[in-house]
Amino acid sequence: MRRDITESTEIKKTNLLSEKEKQERKQQVLAQGRPSITRSIADAIVIKSANIFFLTRPDGSIPLGDSHGFGLYYHDCRFLNGYELTLGDTRLNTLVSATPAGNAAIFEFTNPELQVEEGKHIRSDEIGLTWERTLDGQRNTLHETIRLKNYGSEMVQLPLSLTFQAGFEDVFAIRGLLPEQPGEMYAPVWHGKELVFLYEGKDKYYRRLAIHFSTPPSETDQTRVQFEVTLGPREMKEFSLSLTVSESTERDEFSPGQKAERTVTRTNKFPDWFSEQVQYESDSLLLNKIMDSSLRDLRTLVTSIDEREFFAAGVPWFVTLFGRDSLITGLQTLAVQPEIAAETLRLLAKFQAREADPWRDAQPGKILHELRIGELARLGEIPHTPYYGTADATPLFLILLAEHANWTGDLSLFEELQDAAEAALAWITEYGDINGDGYVEYKSQSEEGLVNQGWKDSGNAIVDANGRLAQPPISLVEVQGYIYRAKTGLAELFERSGELERASQLRREAETLRINFNRDFWLEQEGIYSLALEGNGDPLKAISSNPGHALWAGIADPEKAKRTAGRLMAEDMYSGWGIRTLSSKERSYNPTGYHLGTVWPHDNALIAGGFLRYGFHDFARRIFMGILEAAMTFKDYQLPELFSGFSRAEYSVPVHYPVACHPQAWAAGSIPYLMSSFLGLEPMAFEHRLRIRQPILPDFVDRVWVRRLQVGSARVDLYYERTSDGGTKMDVLNVDGKLDVVGMQETTNRSR
Repeated sequence: MRRDITESTEIKKTNLLSEKEKQERKQQVLAQGRPSITRSIADAIVIKSANIFFLTRPDGSIPLGDSHGFGLYYHDCRFLNGYELTLGDTRLNTLVSATPAGNAAIFEFTNPELQVEEGKHIRSDEIGLTWERTLDGQRNTLHETIRLKNYGSEMVQLPLSLTFQAGFEDVFAIRGLLPEQPGEMYAPVWHGKELVFLYEGKDKYYRRLAIHFSTPPSETDQTRVQFEVTLGPREMKEFSLSLTVSESTERDEFSPGQKAERTVTRTNKFPDWFSEQVQYESDSLLLNKIMDSSLRDLRTLVTSIDEREFFAAGVPWFVTLFGRDSLITGLQTLAVQPEIAAETLRLLAKFQAREADPWRDAQPGKILHELRIGELARLGEIPHTPYYGTADATPLFLILLAEHANWTGDLSLFEELQDAAEAALAWITEYGDINGDGYVEYKSQSEEGLVNQGWKDSGNAIVDANGRLAQPPISLVEVQGYIYRAKTGLAELFERSGELERASQLRREAETLRINFNRDFWLEQEGIYSLALEGNGDPLKAISSNPGHALWAGIADPEKAKRTAGRLMAEDMYSGWGIRTLSSKERSYNPTGYHLGTVWPHDNALIAGGFLRYGFHDFARRIFMGILEAAMTFKDYQLPELFSGFSRAEYSVPVHYPVACHPQAWAAGSIPYLMSSFLGLEPMAFEHRLRIRQPILPDFVDRVWVRRLQVGSARVDLYYERTSDGGTKMDVLNVDGKLDVVGMQETTNRSR
């Protein structure tokens, strides 16, 4: 319903849904088998600054109709859902689109042949149009500049038109999971040079989009503006506009004509990644471009809540705090940016569950799955305030806490978060082990909860070899590995802090888990670990990528690890671009199924790390090469969240997954993580030591430089070179601070 912006009467209350309708909607949200039902966004141009982001088609526009994911987003709301530019009522020919920075995009156009008035026309390619845009996350504003130039020899007159459409949809409604819009829309109005769209949410928040034009348009209506442009030969003219989004509980803040700049997002605390943090450089232009793209994506995805910054999971569906995603990305980037890992841990500790809440799958000590702050979350239509339906975020929280200490050599963060760590350990023992078998299982506490609560959390992800859905409670193979790694890592910190008995207890628990795991999860006939155990203790025999995470965690027995690695690299699992989530021989296999046969870069990066841990270098190298060669086929060398599982023999390029997030945090973190793993970087900051363990280089790389790598308070520069026999040698170029580098080429170590 639309109303005039000048009306002052109270809004009508929408009829409440019946309890049955609410339950059906909540079930649809939580048990979905795919991330979205919108059309493909694989070719989207994406820019982001702090908490505001913008997706457009390659020509810079947003379709004015149809189901799509393009738009201008802020706080789980799409403010602008349609935006088109025409010249003489005609769409222009796109020459190029680029994102020179994570918060900026530029588009270059030329005209088709234009009929501007009766008997007159403009020949094609005589008008050039440049469309530049920059997002300002501090003011939640999109700044745009449009330049037109006449390359012809005659004066031209033509109309430039811009059409806008505001929807103020919650992200869950856009994804097709909750179709209703509970609030009310006002009719757009003009006030001077400003076009104002206003939405009054049922959550008592007013959301506003204000479009300000530096030059008054020649013509206006409610959603369209037109400029009459006259250009002499070789003349250029410029127009600028700004689109500002804001939200407030106070109607007075939205008086007509007032610029909405009151909702201010903090600027990024870590702005100089490329100049201040560790740098990887190689003699491979391809690897350098992929690394630069990954680091830029990570920088773009930095988002803040309560003045703490973290990596949002991915654009556009998951620009929020995710336990699992933000933690894994923090692990992947410890060598690059350990401060964000610390901020993430503090933020997750703040939201750690303190009491049981079945609707939100919350239990004391549990780390959240997902936090949402949009209209539907505030109304209680979804439980993401936050929602805790995840079995793996809690042990991953503990792993990151331990790994952060290894890089920094500092117990202060552990001491600060020790109560949270103890609560997380208590959750593993008291709540995570539902059936008392010594493993952590998941089963939603209510019928509305997520069916699956590991990283493969779509409703149809966990299956048996016959295609049957697994029955909860479900013990995932990777979750047991995470718990093993969490307890062994934390034991070191407790020991360093003087709590020797607590450290011994954790080591005993970890060893018991390791022994039982290798007995109960092993599938002798298949030569690989089971995807999961069902509630009755029976193992699922579907062949999946999940067992590779057990190698990453170090819980696998060496001989079983060897057989698992070989099985993961068989033709039905390794597509040529990476390891599939599910074997192509499985009854449930689908090359475009979200978790049923697609290839995920982060999954492969962790598996490759596991291969390196157990010494399977050739397998790890094949994974790294596949992911790198896949990245070179995507625009700007940007790895998406996932891509389809079709084999390399079927298609010469990886097939896009249509609604994959990009940029996506743990996909972007995969390349820095693979590099640090392949270069053998093992921090031992408490001993002022960096161990280099069996480094290897990708096939097409002969030399790598690592500059300003921080271990504890010291920084070190390293140089790697392929030797004539195919090995890798390492030299220490410089050390600033107290640090010994050990492992390879120890005669070149220096410290001061």
